[in-house]
Amino acid sequence: MSIQIYSNPEELSRAAAQLFVDIALASVQERGRFTVALSGGGSPQRMYELLASERFKSRVPWDQTYVFWGDERFVPPDDPENNARMTRKKLLDFVPLPFDHIFPIPTSGQPDAAAEEYASILASMFGGDTLARFDFMLLGLGENGHTASLFPETEVLEEKSKWVDSVYIDAKDQYRITLTYPVINNSRHIAFIVHGNNKANVLHEILEGSRRPKQLPAQLIHPSDGELLWLIDEEAAAKLSR
Repeated sequence: MSIQIYSNPEELSRAAAQLFVDIALASVQERGRFTVALSGGGSPQRMYELLASERFKSRVPWDQTYVFWGDERFVPPDDPENNARMTRKKLLDFVPLPFDHIFPIPTSGQPDAAAEEYASILASMFGGDTLARFDFMLLGLGENGHTASLFPETEVLEEKSKWVDSVYIDAKDQYRITLTYPVINNSRHIAFIVHGNNKANVLHEILEGSRRPKQLPAQLIHPSDGELLWLIDEEAAAKLSR
């Protein structure tokens, strides 16, 4: 695990965009393609804008890039809360990524069926005999310690066989679809993007507190054969021992 601290969110976002480029180029060179699972929320939005800028977008091998998501709110594709919609408006509408290389999580019908459908999509891309292995998994962190849609005290935290699962979040009165933590942990590179003083307390608990993954699900993220990076700004790092 590596913790990298940046002076402000802009510097952090530039570093995250550069990391995206570096992993994309290395993945294509080594395996002929780059598979990435993106995150929603506010934390990665500036990173997405930078990747869509002239400084970065010409350096990404978009023709060999395949985009997925780590989780999705079970809302229509045009809903402002939809993660894929946000990513399109910040990034995907501005880069030459082939349309058939984009795999949003389905949000129609029943949540359980949508989760199964996405698992089938992953199986077709990664092969169904071994666990899906993304080149790059981008994650955020909630103030309650959740990441992706792995929320505290939810049944999905116990799931070890499914690749994708549906989960009902009582506090949000909403279903979500999420990759399960074994799939997340199987990624080659995992990066949390965390900024703001509102994340300082929970970040301290996760990184330096006692292990309580049922209450702090982000503690479940520990790849056995991959790189884990925490990219954080000074405000989020305020409570850490340094």
